[in-house]
Amino acid sequence: MNDLIIIGFRTILLYVIVLIVLRVMGKREVGELSVIDVVVFIIMAEVVALSIESPDKKLIHSIFPVLLLLCIQLITSYLSLKSKKFRDIVDGDPTLIIQDGIIQEEQMRKQRYNLDDLFQQLREQQIGSVRDVSYAYLEPSGNLSVFTNDNTQPVLALISDGVIQSRHVKLIGKSEEWLVNELKNKGVNDVEQVFYCSFEDGNLHFQLKEKYQ
Repeated sequence: MNDLIIIGFRTILLYVIVLIVLRVMGKREVGELSVIDVVVFIIMAEVVALSIESPDKKLIHSIFPVLLLLCIQLITSYLSLKSKKFRDIVDGDPTLIIQDGIIQEEQMRKQRYNLDDLFQQLREQQIGSVRDVSYAYLEPSGNLSVFTNDNTQPVLALISDGVIQSRHVKLIGKSEEWLVNELKNKGVNDVEQVFYCSFEDGNLHFQLKEKYQ
């Protein structure tokens, strides 16, 4: 009977603690969880399960790892916010799977993404033919973002957090030298000052970081 009371108390307490931790971590849809988020959730679930199944163990031995995981997640979130390179290492970058109706076989092979998965996700978005697709990106979350020839085309970030996105620059048929010169013509001499930059409707659009505005 005492064990049941202890287990019940621990279940309620750990439920409240995990709920608070998840609230602190922020709102995200399941499909948008990063690799770090998934790892944190899995370990947290294991720690809580072991604590409930072992009422003889000290409760602090379960609470401490949960709080430590929260600290790790907050630190990595801060680093991801500040560093594009860190985001690319941890979360990965979207992969161009289809361009102008042509499936990018090499990219699919690198992502271990097969044709059955591709066609299933196209069907789920009511896309009947690959030839109707202008761009399709495999997102880090595993979702497929599809743009057909009739849709507004995706806007590519040429600069993100002060870092030139070379692949995106090539996709629009430009060079890094062109981008740097265009920015200089607009009074921006250092790419690292740019928070975001894109090329839309034949014009370069950019936003400086707050400290340079």
